Amino acid sequence: MWKSITSVLVPIHPEGRKFVAAFAGVTLLLFLFLPDFFGWIGVILTLWCAYFFRDPERTTPVRAGLVIAPADGRVSDIREMTPPPELDLDDTPRIRVSIFMNVFDVHVNRAPVDGRIAGLTYIPGKFLNAELDKASTDNERQAFTLEMEDGTRIGVVQIAGLVARRIVRFVERDDRLLAGQRFGLIRFGSRLDVWLPPGVQPSVLVGQRTYAGETVVADMKCDLPPPEPRRS
Repeated sequence: MWKSITSVLVPIHPEGRKFVAAFAGVTLLLFLFLPDFFGWIGVILTLWCAYFFRDPERTTPVRAGLVIAPADGRVSDIREMTPPPELDLDDTPRIRVSIFMNVFDVHVNRAPVDGRIAGLTYIPGKFLNAELDKASTDNERQAFTLEMEDGTRIGVVQIAGLVARRIVRFVERDDRLLAGQRFGLIRFGSRLDVWLPPGVQPSVLVGQRTYAGETVVADMKCDLPPPEPRRS
């Protein structure tokens, strides 16, 4: 019976189970000690919490040169600029693609390319609105530098937002990731920046929706054959 239920419902990431349990516990207390109205509010919030921590399976395009979206959300900004020092990239200007995640988006983040984590830096900071450009320099954030097999480096930065209060990572320095592999999440509503290699142009537009592990953000080798899918 349990397998039948989980095959229909989207799984909840293990990181979220304690929060769902806490919401459910509070809801039970509300039903026991307050009018039912408050208990039903607790039910709605518990369902939302379970929805927030959902972790759906994704089909990742696999082909050399593809950069895959690391987050679900809306492309909020695309601009060329010098990368931040915590990524340990050179000073050559490169395109930064910013993806804003609201509280209804899937918040499990996935690797944009196959590569080794060559850099891993946590920076404490503020909790400004993640859509503001200064959030990239002022907010709490976790920076990853992924080095591909040919030496090409891509930067990924998880940025806490106005509501988000915790950045969680599942990986360590020198770990090797596959494109589409889960590497972390942010609670609750936030932003993720992708720093493309110099000269690489994005395949997405401001305002476009992206899906972690599926949407192609950029194609560094557009003359190659179509990609093949990978379940992740």
